[in-house]
Amino acid sequence: MSQTYIIAEAGVNHNGSLELAKELIDRAAEAGADAVKFQTFKAEKLVAKSAPKAEYQTKTTGAEETQFEMIKKLELDETAHRELIEHCQQRGIQFLSTPFDLDSVDLLAGTFDLPRLKVPSGEITNAPLLLKMARTGKPLILSTGMSTLGEVEMALGVLAYGYLGGEAPAVEAFQAAYASPAGQAVLRENVTLLHCTTEYPTPASDVNLRAMDVLGQAFGLPVGYSDHTEGIAVPIGAVARGAVLIEKHFTLDRTLPGPDHLASLEPAELKAMVEGIRQIEAALGVALKVPVASELKNRAVARKSLVAARPIARGERFTAENVTIKRPGTGKSPLLFWDVLGQQAERDYEEEDLI
Repeated sequence: MSQTYIIAEAGVNHNGSLELAKELIDRAAEAGADAVKFQTFKAEKLVAKSAPKAEYQTKTTGAEETQFEMIKKLELDETAHRELIEHCQQRGIQFLSTPFDLDSVDLLAGTFDLPRLKVPSGEITNAPLLLKMARTGKPLILSTGMSTLGEVEMALGVLAYGYLGGEAPAVEAFQAAYASPAGQAVLRENVTLLHCTTEYPTPASDVNLRAMDVLGQAFGLPVGYSDHTEGIAVPIGAVARGAVLIEKHFTLDRTLPGPDHLASLEPAELKAMVEGIRQIEAALGVALKVPVASELKNRAVARKSLVAARPIARGERFTAENVTIKRPGTGKSPLLFWDVLGQQAERDYEEEDLI
């Protein structure tokens, strides 16, 4: 099986510090993640200045400042992006980022020519942004937190339309693109869906990992999982259920100020998650029930054979009283017990001799 793609989500846990962002890259690389992902936005284009914070943001950062004031401090400019991309190259880990506005799409897909873009759950109804991202021709990861199947289908219609080069966007055109063989083909080639529950942290009872199966069956696309639970058990479980991609927030220290630190893994936990996922991948193996090489050597020791329960003379008939079943399994199988009964012994047997 192919290896699960693991994204260490640094997000805005750099707190606006380039040095902190570089250290996050270092820790993600050391943990064995395939990519480290940040967020690219201009606060003025992302949120109204009067917009309130989410409940979890108020809990972690207080209610004194607005959402705009909070995220304004977390922007990364073009120079910072360039430095972080170069640092990722030095550390041998892929740089990814999520664009939240049209200019940020141009920066990531155009200026820096990133190989892949991520659509966050909150933008799944933002048709102009989806269209812009699809028109880059880049493969996309579409997160589906807070969404219904109908909303996911509509978003995929916008993406299909954009990939196919449509120039007169409208709901009907998106639906037609989604329904077309060409639209389905281009989606299969370019889009990975992520099941997600948009709550920080997410209670295990709200995760609903079986929704991954529903997404895969409904849309015929590869499905991964973006995790906001505490700990590492759920993302590892998602891999066991077939997730092709795992995304997980991480931080250097959960006690740092900022909206996402509290619901993030610390470096040692991130490393443990990656190791757990790789172990589960190895354990999944193949869909065959056959003895594997490592256990064949134990078969003779663990199984049993037909043996003499007491001395048996040549010519004596085998009975349930003079034949029993004991280890090792190097003689006749106990499956032949009833076939042997009534036959004459062809030689003398001592007690516990193999029949």
